[in-house]
Amino acid sequence: MRASTKIRYMGIIPARYQSTRFPGKPLVKIDGKTMIQKVWENASRAMDLVVIATDHEKIKKEAENFGGNVIMTSPEHPSGTDRCAETVSLYEETSGQTIDVVFNIQGDEPFLDPEQIKQLMTAYENPDVKIATLIKKIDQNEEIFDLNEPKVTIDQNNFALYFSRSPIPFIRSYSQKEWINHAVYYKHIGMYGFTRETLRIISKLEKTSLEIAESLEQLRWLESGYPIKCLETDIDSLSVDSIEDLEKMKKYGILKSFQLPD
Repeated sequence: MRASTKIRYMGIIPARYQSTRFPGKPLVKIDGKTMIQKVWENASRAMDLVVIATDHEKIKKEAENFGGNVIMTSPEHPSGTDRCAETVSLYEETSGQTIDVVFNIQGDEPFLDPEQIKQLMTAYENPDVKIATLIKKIDQNEEIFDLNEPKVTIDQNNFALYFSRSPIPFIRSYSQKEWINHAVYYKHIGMYGFTRETLRIISKLEKTSLEIAESLEQLRWLESGYPIKCLETDIDSLSVDSIEDLEKMKKYGILKSFQLPD
């Protein structure tokens, strides 16, 4: 019988092959490396155990080629959080190890800064924190009105009050072009940390009305009574949602070249 050992932090990178907007996205090459490799390497600079969770053999093969840890998961998961929950269970079953805290790391952020992960780890110095995430202050007025950019309001203890694609807060007394000067606005940086038990529970929760309305799964957790600790970062995230995003990054010198998967 194997002796059980406990691991403090586990990073999981959910990586689906099928995507409506960008099929095969994890395998696009950016400056000579696939996106999934770049994410895994950057995350591995912050933590010892980082696992790629995928439902596709091509991604599994690519991960094995560059030496990444990879676990095959069900293709039926509706979200990355659900894929993370299965991944932890599979890892614990096969390794004999148990995990304390799980990080859901976005697989479409090839320029992920390891310092973001390290900062999120600090939330778990408080044993009462069950879910944590990062937020960043918005400094451009037009970003407040970007419906693809989730916003968040927080309480005095930096716990989330609400997430929305709409501008929050709404300022009644000023024109919209002045809102940035009269309130503090935060955007959500989509990396999460969960205690192992909390991840197990929330992955089994049914969708809620607010989640369905906004298409933001974190609202399910809030509606179900799970506080979300928010840590403010000054490091932005650069996600790749489409080929156009790659073209913009090349235009602005963020990357030199990219190659679409076959």
